[in-house]
This record gives sequence, structure tokens and C-alpha cells, in this order.
Amino acid sequence: MGRFVVLVLDGFGVGAMEDVPMVRPTDCGANTLLHLLEATPNLKLPNLEKLGLMNVLGKKSAQMKPVNTATYGWANLMHDGADTFFGHQEIMGTLPVKPFGEPIASKLACIAQTLRNHGFSVREQCGEKQSFLIVNEAVTVADNIECDPGQAFNVTAAIDFIPFETVLEIGKLVRSVSVVPRVIAFGGRHVTLQNLLDAVEEQGDYIGINAPRSGVYNSDYHCIHLGYGVDPAVQVSTILGKAGVPVFLFGKAADVIQNEYGVSQSIVPTQEVLQATKHILQKEETAFICANVQETDLCGHRQRADMYAKILQIADAGIGEIVPLLQGNDVLIVMADHGNDPTIGHPHHTRERVPLLIYGAHCKQGCVGVRSTLSDVAATAAAYFEVAMPQNGTPIMQIQRL
Repeated sequence: MGRFVVLVLDGFGVGAMEDVPMVRPTDCGANTLLHLLEATPNLKLPNLEKLGLMNVLGKKSAQMKPVNTATYGWANLMHDGADTFFGHQEIMGTLPVKPFGEPIASKLACIAQTLRNHGFSVREQCGEKQSFLIVNEAVTVADNIECDPGQAFNVTAAIDFIPFETVLEIGKLVRSVSVVPRVIAFGGRHVTLQNLLDAVEEQGDYIGINAPRSGVYNSDYHCIHLGYGVDPAVQVSTILGKAGVPVFLFGKAADVIQNEYGVSQSIVPTQEVLQATKHILQKEETAFICANVQETDLCGHRQRADMYAKILQIADAGIGEIVPLLQGNDVLIVMADHGNDPTIGHPHHTRERVPLLIYGAHCKQGCVGVRSTLSDVAATAAAYFEVAMPQNGTPIMQIQRL
């Protein structure tokens, strides 16, 4: 019996990785946590502070300092770049492979013909230099301009005008003729095609819809990530589900991780993500929970340190309600999937190591060092529940269950 909770603060990095000058020079100097504290010096996060937040930063701020009662460390990204989808696959125990990519322009004609062959109305929409597709006057098919260039095609929908099941069908057809790592089918209510078109952005060879600016996140958000070559069978979520352990995925984790044997709930508001986590802890004696707080990442994309800090305060309050529910050998790991420094000067993810803040009555206090991969969290969960190891990762510590 026992609960193992992984809380991912999306985009909450703690310092540029050593390879950044070579592989991602635009991220040189990135440190999401440090720069948030510099931009909002009065920021106080008492619950994260108790878990060792300032220990991972290695310094104190005006309102917070390191503590000597925490179990903490860092994890490097093994996947290339800095990506939510790949980050979560890595957290679940997938061994990352080198990604490949291309702009929508190289597949535009093929995708258009495939969709027409299946009865969809398709027209090409021209931007200043590039073009994308409009399907059934309610859906756009274009580049994802928020993740690393060329890593995803977005199928963005105004779902008041088209059922999400149809949007997903469009996404699967795009997936069938594309080799980019992700095709993302998503949409929301109370937006129109014009709202999508008003949020078009071009970045060199790429053209897409700025999703936060389009408004699709604001009401009844739906999202499914269709990955290329991802095998869920080697991930801890599937291994646990098949072994009979209840698996719950909340927030962005529900969008990007396949969960055939568990329960997934796509949620954007931070307080709701943490309330869903709290509800399971109040209800289930045994569970694996992975919950993603997406709004931190959205604030990073908007380059709004002030908004980011406010979301962290909401998350911190929620963590303060979760920790008292942990008992026995329950474990909580607070971490991130990459960075998203809102002060770096560009609106993309930043390649940063991430914090590992570990809480549990039987967790040895002190530093667990720098882990070579996010997958060490999956391996720790597998060891905790005494199931087969995922494809990648080494347990951070052995925690015996009662």
C-alpha cells in the first residue's frame, strides 16, 4: 500500500545545462528560478522552501533560504532540446532518441490531399512567407511555434464548430503522413476561426497559431498528443497499470502520456490540477499520480515573470494542502520537465536542469546529487511499487512500502 506522487511544475528550470553553449546558445545564462526571484524579490513560497527549493538554487533570496531538513537534487535532460512531450516521456522512463523535424511547408500538399481523400474541406491560407491549412472552416493545420522548431504540427480547433472527435480524426490523418515527433490535436470553446487567424505568427521557415493568444486554452480545453515512435509499454505508467496499481494523470501529463490502464484528466487551471491530486490522496490507499502544472510554462511563453510568480504561489498553496495528506511511506517528488525562463529574451523553452524536491517520512534527508536523466523518477517509482523497471533510469533511492 502506498502513494507515489510526481508533481511537474512545467518549465521550472534551475540553471542552463552544461551543453547549452554548444547545442542551444540562445539559452546561455538561463535560470528560470533565479531570474523569477530577481524579477519578483518578495516572492515567498513557504512549502516549496521547506521541500528544499533554495537548496537546489544554492543561495537565499529576500524571503527564502535553504533548509537542513530537505531531500533534494537535480536532474539533467537526456532528451535533445527542451520539450514538454519528450520531457514527460523521459519522466515516464523512455530512453530518448535524437529528434528529427521539418516545417509544415514540406508536408502541406500531402496532408491536404490526405484530408481531402477522407472527405474534409481543405484550403490553403497564405501568410507573409509561408502557408498553412484550414480544414472545415474550423481547424488549422500548421507548425507548432512554441516548442523547438520543426518538432510538431498543431491541429488547432474552434470546437464550438466541430466535434473534438473529428479534430482527433484530422490529427490522426496528419499523423499518418508525417514523421515529426508530435502531431498535437487540440482546441477550446468560445473561440472562432478568426480568433485562430488573428494569432498567426511566422518564424523563419515556420508558421503557426500562437495557442495562448488564440484563446483555445481558456474554456473547455481538449488536447491529445500523437507521438511518433513512442512505446508506452516501456513506461512506468503502463507497467504499473498492468500490474494493477491505480494510475492517475492530471493536467498536461494527461495530454502527452498514453495511459491505457489508468485515468487521465486534462486540466489547465493550476488550482484544479492540485485539487484533483488532493482528491485522489483522500480517496485511494494505493496510487501513482503524475500531475502537471501547465500555467507556469504558459507564463514563460508569454515572458511574464510576474504572472509566473503568481502561478507558483497558487501551486505552493496547493502543495501545502497535499503534504499533510501523505502518510506512512507515501512519496512526493516535485520537479520540472525543462526550463522556460521568462527573462531570457525569447518565448521558447530553455534547456535547463530541473529541481528534484523529494518528500516522504522514510526519505533520507540530504542531497541526492545530479541525476543524468529525468527517467530516474520513473525508476524510483518502479522500485517503490516493486514492478519491472522502465526502459530508462536508475532509482534515486529505495523506499520500502508498508
